[in-house]
Amino acid sequence: MAVQKGCSPAQLSLAWLLSKGPNIVPIPGTKQLRYLDENAAAAQITLSIEEQQQLESATERLPVVGERYTVEGMKGVNA
Repeated sequence: MAVQKGCSPAQLSLAWLLSKGPNIVPIPGTKQLRYLDENAAAAQITLSIEEQQQLESATERLPVVGERYTVEGMKGVNA
């Protein structure tokens, strides 16, 4: 889909997260300025409802693995 949209897979991922609504704020990390620019450009990518549904369907099949935080990090959650 990224190739069809003329963007990188990272941009497609960010665009998909941004399409989920104003209460979802992706926080991409980067060590290079060129990737910062690439990430910012994802805000200009528009996904149709069908494309959003395709991405949602594809990710639903992926297993969720591991904990969100380390044991130490969990001590600060809902404390």
